[in-house]
Amino acid sequence: MKVSLEGEKVILVPYMKEHVPKYHQWMQDPALLQATGSEPLTLEQEYEMQLSWTQDPLKQTFIVLDKVLVVGDFMHGDSHVEAMVGDVNIYMNDLDDPQMAEIEIMIAEPKRRGKGLGKESILMMMAFAIENFGIHIFRVKIGESNEASLTLFRKLGFMEASYSEIFKEVTLELSITELKCRELHPLVGNMVTHS
Repeated sequence: MKVSLEGEKVILVPYMKEHVPKYHQWMQDPALLQATGSEPLTLEQEYEMQLSWTQDPLKQTFIVLDKVLVVGDFMHGDSHVEAMVGDVNIYMNDLDDPQMAEIEIMIAEPKRRGKGLGKESILMMMAFAIENFGIHIFRVKIGESNEASLTLFRKLGFMEASYSEIFKEVTLELSITELKCRELHPLVGNMVTHS
């Protein structure tokens, strides 16, 4: 099942092979590699990574499209590479708590930052994860120098859980309450399923 989510500012679409060249281009930027804690990959490795992501039931990734840049109908096969601005992911890899998900956001296009696209993408992904996977705790690991991300997640109610001196990384968590669930629920209303 492939799903797209449509918000006010963004459309989240499945990460497809058509997206890989532009994604790979982003990941050549040393600042993005540092902010995301990623290693540079070859284009071939990036294609392999994209395939592994689509086949792993413990990962969910969406490419973030800026709605302003989307032309035509996003439902009919057009991957809208020109509207790509970043990605949002969750990993459900905590063996002690399968209802805990680590969440990540990247707005890779500098001109599209600070416009609320990241915030809306996170909220939509959280709503999707609660609805489809029963997630009740979200965790995020952010480098201590990434002020923009730390500020964003703190504004969304994430609280500091721990700090790693070795990795210079802050871990923030958000427990999903009934109230938070009700707040997020309307965001899954614009979910489009396509095969």
